[in-house]
This record gives sequence, C-alpha cells and structure tokens, in this order.
Amino acid sequence: MSIEAHALFWAAATLGIYLLSHRAHRRLGRWWTSPLLVTWLACFVLALSLHASYGEYIQGTHWLVTLLGPATVAFAMPIYEQRAMIRRHWPILLAGILSGTTIAIGSSWALASIFDLSPALRLSLLPRSVSTPFAIAFAEDVGGVPELAATCVVITGLIGAALGEVLMKWLPLRSSFARGALFGMGAHGAGTARARQVGAEEGSVAGLVMVLAGLTSVLVAPILARCLH
Repeated sequence: MSIEAHALFWAAATLGIYLLSHRAHRRLGRWWTSPLLVTWLACFVLALSLHASYGEYIQGTHWLVTLLGPATVAFAMPIYEQRAMIRRHWPILLAGILSGTTIAIGSSWALASIFDLSPALRLSLLPRSVSTPFAIAFAEDVGGVPELAATCVVITGLIGAALGEVLMKWLPLRSSFARGALFGMGAHGAGTARARQVGAEEGSVAGLVMVLAGLTSVLVAPILARCLH
C-alpha cells in the first residue's frame, strides 16, 4: 500500500470510528462511551493489529492536529460571552484557577518524580489538566512531547469527568457555579461536555474555567521552562 493510501486509510478510520462512537454516546450517555475514549482505544487497537507505527498513523491524521489552531482562537468566544460573569466573580475565578493550575502541575511533577519517569514523559505530563490545544503549546514550550501531552489530556479528562459525578454526590456543591468550576478545572473538555449535561449554567462556567485555566498555563509555561532548564 502506498503512503497516500495509508494516510487516507487512517484518516477515514479515525473519522469513521469517531462518528460511530458519537452516535453511541448520544444514545447511551455514559462516560465510557465518550468518543474521545472510544476513538483513541479503537485506533490504538487497530494500529497494533496492523503493526502500524505512530508515524504512519499521524501521516493521515496530522491535519486534525492542525485544526487545533483555529479551535484555540475560537476559545475567545466563551470569554467574551461570559464577560459579565467574569466581572462579578473575578476574585473567585482568579483564586480558583491559580490554585487549581498550581495543584495540577505540582501533582504531575510529584507523581512523575515518585515513579522516576523519563524527563520527556515528565514534562509531557505537566499540562495534563488543560485542554488539548493549550497542552500542546505548553508541552512545546517546556520541552515535552506534544502528542504524548495530548494523550495525557484525554485520559485525565475522561477520568475527571467520571469522578466528577461521584464528587458532586459527596461534596456540598449547591451552586451551579461551583459544580461547573469543578468540571472545567478538573476535566477540561470532557468535563465541560459533562457539565453541559448537568445544566446550562454549569456548562457555561465549566467552559469559561477551562479556557482561563488553559490561557494561564500557556502564560506560565515559558517561566516554568526557564526554571526547569
């Protein structure tokens, strides 16, 4: 099979699996039917069964990664739409995002140090708690592997969205603002999607917190890179 045929196959396989899993997720609504999880696992299993390398896979799907650039620019919309909320709650938002970002990066570094992970893997784990476009930019700045960082983001988001439902039952989070912030800070994109299922305001707050946390991490990345190197 030619290089062009390989690229076309992986692009078609990825999109086909995503569309099918999206339909299944809309019917079942379970976290384990999330298109992010199903597509990732299915493509991984397919690549293993065909003995395909990551390089062969990315040749056909690199254009999907390129689309993350416009997606990052589109993140400005939630900030503009929620500007009134930012003005009302900016002290809480600032404190929560700064503390959440610090805990996320610090815990990632601590766990990587405990398990003695390689420097590349350690640096790629740092942005696991922000959405994929920001995580890729963060990983590039600090010297990590962008593709590996994106994988860590997906895993963190899926686990966070699942645990978020459990935490809401145990924690006294009565306001929609607090529930949305929980999902947006802890599980970024996957958490925002789950928050929208809980309520409209929860989804708006989660999306806002996700974007602001991503912007904060990208701004912090150059400073962190200097400290680490």
